[in-house]
Formats: sequence, C-alpha cells, structure tokens
Amino acid sequence: MDPLKALPPLPAEPPPGCPFSPPQEYAKLRIEQPVSRVALADKSWAWLLTRYSDIRSALSDPRFSSDVNAPGFPRSGMVTAGEGASLIRTDPPEHGRRRRMLTHAFTVKSVSRLRPRIQQITDQLCDEMEEQKRKDGSGGSVDLVRSLALPLPSLVISLLLGVPYEDRDLFQSITATVLSRVNTEDERTAARKELRTYLGHLVAGKEENPGDDILSELVHDRMREGQLTREEVTGTATLLLIAGHETTANMIGLGALTLFQNPSAADELRKDPSLMPGTVEEMLRFHSITRSGPRRAAIADVEVGGRLIRAGEGIICAVASANRDPEQFPDGDTVDIRRRNAQHHIAFGYGVHQCLGQSLARAELEIALNTLLARFPGLRLAVDFTEVPFRSDMLVYGCHALPVTW
Repeated sequence: MDPLKALPPLPAEPPPGCPFSPPQEYAKLRIEQPVSRVALADKSWAWLLTRYSDIRSALSDPRFSSDVNAPGFPRSGMVTAGEGASLIRTDPPEHGRRRRMLTHAFTVKSVSRLRPRIQQITDQLCDEMEEQKRKDGSGGSVDLVRSLALPLPSLVISLLLGVPYEDRDLFQSITATVLSRVNTEDERTAARKELRTYLGHLVAGKEENPGDDILSELVHDRMREGQLTREEVTGTATLLLIAGHETTANMIGLGALTLFQNPSAADELRKDPSLMPGTVEEMLRFHSITRSGPRRAAIADVEVGGRLIRAGEGIICAVASANRDPEQFPDGDTVDIRRRNAQHHIAFGYGVHQCLGQSLARAELEIALNTLLARFPGLRLAVDFTEVPFRSDMLVYGCHALPVTW
C-alpha cells in the first residue's frame, strides 16, 4: 500500500455552518498530534504544525529555509519551483539585504504620514457608496467588497508602487487566478507569468520615466547600481502588489462582517474609537485569512514539539490554528475586542519573514472600519448571513461579495 494514502490531507475547509472558523481538525491535532504528517496534492508529504509555541519556534529557527528550491520544500499551493527571485523565498543574509531596501517605505512612521491620504481615499469611496445607493433609488444594497474593501488597499498599494490604478482589473483578475484553489497549477503558473510580464514592462518604463514611487526608487537607486537585477525588482513588485491588496481587502470584508454579527462590539467602538487598534489585532488573530500558512524546509535535523524533523523534510505552519490555540488565547474561538494579548497573534507570520507591510495593513483596517462605523450607523447585511459567499475556493479566505445596506 502506498504509505502516502494512509496520511490525511492538509485540512482546508471550515466546519459546516461556521464560516469564521478554521478547519475543525486543528483543535484535535493541537491536543493529540501537534506535529503530524499530511499528504499534499502533488503526492508528496510534509509535517503540519498546529500549536502556537511550535510554530513560533519553527518560524524563528534559521535551520528552516524559505527557499522553494531547498530539498523537501512543500511546493504545493501558492509556491512552486522557480520563484527564487521573490523576497519571501530568500534566506538570511540575502533576505535581510533585500528587505532593508524596502523597510523605510513601510515603517510605522512612514505609514503615519500616509494616514491622511488613506483617510481621504476611504472618504471618497464611502461618498461613492452613498451615491450608488441614492441613484439606485429603491433602498437596495451595495457590495462592500467591490465598493470599499477591494479598491481601498488596491489604490493605496498602486500609489506606493507606482502601478497605474487603471490597470486594477488586470492585476485583480490575475491575483484571483493565482489564489484560486480550483485552478490547476498550470493555470496559476500562467497567471503569475502574466503578472510578472506586465510588471516587467512597468519596471522597464520606470527607467525612462521615473516617478515618486517604490518601483522607480528600486530601479534607479538599486538596479542601476547593480544591487538588484531586473528579475529581482519584478519579483519584488509582484509580491508587493499581490500581498498589498488581496489580504487587506479580505480582512476589511471579514472585519465588517464580524462587527455586523457582534453589534454590541460595534456600539462600543462607535462610543470609543480608541478601541479600534486592539479590535484590529483581535480581528487579525480571529480570522488569520491565509489558511495554509507559511512553508519551510529543514536544512538540518530539528526537534519541534517532541518530533524529529530531518533535513530535507518540509513543514507547514498552520497559523490559523496557532491563533486559536487556547494555551495562548483562552476562549480563542470568541471575538473579544478587549482581549489583552491579541497583539501576540502571528497572522503576519513570525521571525525574519514577518510581513513587511503589516503597519500599512493595520492602518487601512483601522481607518476603513472606523469610517464605516462613523458614517453608516445603521450599516448591516442586506442578505441573510447564510447567503454570504465565503471564499472557501481561495487560498486567501474572505468574502467574494458582501451586500450591505443602511
């Protein structure tokens, strides 16, 4: 018998009737087999880590490599071979060298300077929501995903990178293909190639016509100095564009929906908006929208959670499970906007590869949710909760649409 057939697959589906919850297998695994083997779609296998403490330990351990080309790297899903130019697929010291070229644009101080612009964009999008509903004239609904959740981070990251926002349909469509669980690996690879080709042309254009943006800075200050290749600049642009709009867009949608389902929390936030930063941390902990989690390959024998992981074996860190681990977050399946340790979540990863754009994501979430609560006191779902189309078919979880009214 093929030993792989005896292994369970990587848990992926939320429990029936609980679309906010991670796969129910995680709770049992955390107790009985916190480091267990799972079969992957490409007929290989990897270790699945489900406890908070084990995942933090692994993600900060240099004996685990992020290089997709390292022996044993779990390549199924979003990551495949040939992505060596991507920042998140490099190990120290190369990773640190390239990350330092970008950090100044995403520091807390830089994002603070950007907040007035994010607020202005949010206000404009809310104006358009009101106008759309007024024109409708029937008291109908507005799709919050299409009206605010998706355009806000798309506009902001386009502005920062110097990507024409007019091209949003192209990069949003390609991103949807890349992140779809129902598409084949060939289809996802073709979509990634299409996006890199588009951004490659954009990078070439920056050489002749630079702007005040990150890509122009990388081209003129780094690529021309020989510190980065054109392929590396394009790979960085691809990563920042996808990560910069897709994850935050889904968190805004899920965050709003969570407040609809918790009206007492929404009332508290309207009375005291200073609770919003803590609420955002709790939303990030509770939802953990990248359900599969970071992947690594052991480059030496490592013991994790009492199990020996040998060099050349892969691991998958179930962040959604870690962020519900009761050992770290008591009553973790409940949203508590006053949770004292919510900021200790690892929704942005952990260790040297922790999300570069987390300050920007936090600012966008805070501004979007605070603005919605202030401008639309009667904002609510326009359909029954059971009719919300959740993204169970995507590698990044969220809502395909969120019909609202007020």
